Amino acid sequence: MAEAKEPGRPVNRIIPLWLILIVLVMFGFALLGERGALRAFQTYRHKQDLELRLADLQKQQEELRKEIQLLQKDRDYWEQLARKDLGMVREGELIYQFSGDEK
Repeated sequence: MAEAKEPGRPVNRIIPLWLILIVLVMFGFALLGERGALRAFQTYRHKQDLELRLADLQKQQEELRKEIQLLQKDRDYWEQLARKDLGMVREGELIYQFSGDEK
């Protein structure tokens, strides 16, 4: 026979408090733990930053390799550097200097 409901007693269909607490703790670990979602996102961002830095360094390395090749084999490049950086001229060249005050 079916049990009769007592009018003053609530029906026990509410989720127990301890179960809610366990679920919240597990959710906290999943989100904030050492292997949680936030940590995974931080790691992903850090990886992207490192990849960008690596690409910049590889580009810089390639430019330096090209300059090394030019310094080892190209005398005209030496002359260009000496003229630009050191202000050197060949013997017998005329140098014209203009003042920047003229409009």
